[in-house]
Amino acid sequence: MKDFSTELVKSLYFDKERFNEIMREMLEEAINGILQSELGAFLGYETYSYAGRNSGDSRNGSYERIIQSQFGPLHLTIPRDRNGEFSQKLIPGYSRRTDSLEDTIIHLYSHGVTTGEIADIIEHMYGSHYSRSTVSNITMSVTGLVEAFHTKAIKEKYAVVYCDATYLNLRRDTVSPEALHVILGITPDGKKEVLDYAVYPSESAQNYREMLERLKERGLKQILLFVSDGLNGLHRAIKMVYPDSKYQSCWVHLSRNVRRLVRKKDWSDVLGALKTVYTQENANDAKEMLEAFLDMFADQYPKLRGLLADVGNLFTFYEFPTSIRRSIYSTNLMERCNKYLKSGYRKKEQFPHEESLDRYVATFLTDYNNRYSELAHRGFLEAEPELLAMFKE
Repeated sequence: MKDFSTELVKSLYFDKERFNEIMREMLEEAINGILQSELGAFLGYETYSYAGRNSGDSRNGSYERIIQSQFGPLHLTIPRDRNGEFSQKLIPGYSRRTDSLEDTIIHLYSHGVTTGEIADIIEHMYGSHYSRSTVSNITMSVTGLVEAFHTKAIKEKYAVVYCDATYLNLRRDTVSPEALHVILGITPDGKKEVLDYAVYPSESAQNYREMLERLKERGLKQILLFVSDGLNGLHRAIKMVYPDSKYQSCWVHLSRNVRRLVRKKDWSDVLGALKTVYTQENANDAKEMLEAFLDMFADQYPKLRGLLADVGNLFTFYEFPTSIRRSIYSTNLMERCNKYLKSGYRKKEQFPHEESLDRYVATFLTDYNNRYSELAHRGFLEAEPELLAMFKE
């Protein structure tokens, strides 16, 4: 198999046609390899093996089929046996498309399973045994996708960047939840893209700083606004890498902290009143509503004043166009991405090693980026001229 990692990295420099061709070639090679392995399993011996002599059946050439895939036509070589008893199970008869096959191969590792487990799954699905070496060839392709994700070129300007982490069970010597740090950006014209991810034992501002420094090396020069859950030290870490960027703490996370400080019977009243703060038309009105909120509830729950004492990063979103404010006062967009990521992960209770987690996350996030690469997020097209004017020349 060709140096898939190198070719894929090159193709991701905004060359979608080259990317599709590489994926088409990889699919074609992988499927043909599996078909040969399927015949080998049927006959009970590999090509040119001494065990095949006088076995009563042998290989007998092949015939061609063309299957249409999302990456282009796949030219497949279907092997035959001399007795005419072999019937491959990988490709449905008379099928001209490979939707289920692509889902099997391209997303084979999207659940973090091992090579041996995947071989067992394929055997169960298709009724034949596939060697671990055949499955490992596909693993190499997905490993290339991981490398490509972490090295592809980054645009110079992003209007908004979200930082958030979610915890996944990972086995090292023992199984323990570890923090998957994810950084997602939105361009001035509303195109959203996960820029990078990294696994650390726990979430910290220093981890994000390291990730941002790598993004800067890959070409990311300006970010207007960072949005996060208010992780301790993160604002300071961001300023060390992007000193001109603004920062917004997530109001949804703040609401959860407020709820933690009040009795359950008061949740509805307190949280309802708090929502009126960050839904005001301007920052001055919002600050006045915050004072009114504290006057109403802080005598009963004094800890609220301490929680809401530092409002410096709570009202930054009011400095941005009205049409995008609903998207930038919280990390909800980022949390939805993490939620979908974990919905697939729950099908496997843990990742056996960091490499399998990498394969799963890179596959999922590459698909996520492709899905939203041409879609403008709500309100950004309307705000684009104003956002572009906010960048420094």
